[in-house]
Amino acid sequence: MRVRLPLYGKILGWFFLNLVVVASVFVVLFNVQFRFDLDWFFASGARERIEAVRDLILGELAITTPDEWNRVMQRYSEAHHVRFTLFDDDAKPFVGELTKLPEDVRQRIVSRPVFNRARRNGEVAPATPPPEMQAEIQRRGWRGPPLRALMRTTSPTRYWLLASGRLENTMIGDPVRVVLVAESENLSVGGLVFDPKPWLWLGIGLVAFSLLFWLPLVRGITRTIGRMKSATRQIADGRFDVRVNIRRQDELGALGESIDQMAARLDGLVSGQKRFLGDIAHELCQPLARLQMSLGILEQRAVEADMPYVRAASEKAGQIAALVGELLSFSKASFGASSVQLSEVRVADAVGEAVVRENTEGSEIVVAIPDDLTVSAAPDLLVRALANLIRNAIRHAGANGPIQVRAVRDDREVVISVADSGPGVPDDELPKIFDAFYRLDPSRTRDTGGSGLGLAIVKTCVDSCGGIVTARNRQPRGLEMQIRLHAAAPALTPAARADTR
Repeated sequence: MRVRLPLYGKILGWFFLNLVVVASVFVVLFNVQFRFDLDWFFASGARERIEAVRDLILGELAITTPDEWNRVMQRYSEAHHVRFTLFDDDAKPFVGELTKLPEDVRQRIVSRPVFNRARRNGEVAPATPPPEMQAEIQRRGWRGPPLRALMRTTSPTRYWLLASGRLENTMIGDPVRVVLVAESENLSVGGLVFDPKPWLWLGIGLVAFSLLFWLPLVRGITRTIGRMKSATRQIADGRFDVRVNIRRQDELGALGESIDQMAARLDGLVSGQKRFLGDIAHELCQPLARLQMSLGILEQRAVEADMPYVRAASEKAGQIAALVGELLSFSKASFGASSVQLSEVRVADAVGEAVVRENTEGSEIVVAIPDDLTVSAAPDLLVRALANLIRNAIRHAGANGPIQVRAVRDDREVVISVADSGPGVPDDELPKIFDAFYRLDPSRTRDTGGSGLGLAIVKTCVDSCGGIVTARNRQPRGLEMQIRLHAAAPALTPAARADTR
């Protein structure tokens, strides 16, 4: 079974996919930048934070005895969640726990560091230190200008922050050029280089803002499509009086207007057809009554040799009269739907009246309905619908076993079922059996298929009561008709009942 993803989910999924793509591009660019130069991190306030921590550490080491230096380094390491170590200008351990550096990091310390970068003819070249620093470098024998760098090593992945400085402590003599090394497992290096929290909150804020920004648009689109879906479903069920009434100045608004126009056109065509059938049936009533009266007189006066012909004509006239009566019932049920007043009806009473109305001789009908079960319906229409279903079951399956009429409560609805043990209906024909004049037998004879209006009248009566009628095949054989109505709610009109569905 194919899972349908709602449009709302598709739009949000596309939105988050967009975020994933943007984040992926950022990560790729970040990794590319990592391969060439990480010094651009120092332009975002990291330089000041690094220099401040370096000065604090060197300043405290300058006023403490050498035997306390390891304790000082350990305290700063725990405070920043990194491992601080001091190395001299030759990458030899000076203060701290770390005794050996990766080769790339060691070469960065012992080689002449880049003071800053300047581009000349498209090539990167080291710049000359300021004049005031050159004399100090020559006098101390240092290997170049101050060092400030961020590096990454792999296997395992570690991040190394390098910052050179001078340790001045009278207990060790002349000032010593040292390099403060911070080893970390993540890029933030204890928040000195990169603090992810502000960026995390910024990302969450951007996602929340984007969702709030997109929500009215997405909600408007999905709400409109939902209303059109509901309207088209009701139109497919034969309720052509439904309207979308969408006020939008876009393609969805134009589509809603087209649906309303289509529903109005179908409503006019179907109403005209039903009105035409009703008018024809009404006009035929008087001539048929006169015809039947004349045939009755003729039957009394005809000779014995002509009696079979007279009786056959009377029978045909009776069939035509029955068909005209069904047409009138169908027309009355169709055009009376808008004025039907629903009331509380006991299901057991309606079923009992329908069973009495039909001739059940030779058929077994089993009724199992709780006495306190009530529905909101028009009593006459409900009885007519049940009577037609029982008559249909007797006609097609009365000799195949008992006909079961049951009713159960399903949450706020009541389901009334009429089931038989007959041959059933082909599955592909089930949606069509409630159409007017539709019969399974293509010969369309009354002996095999009736007038084709019985189930159409059932559907019209149930629709007028605000309910739904469906059909399904039973296993191993048989057909079950189900009428689903709302539980008793007095003084509701069909329009009001339809709005609550």
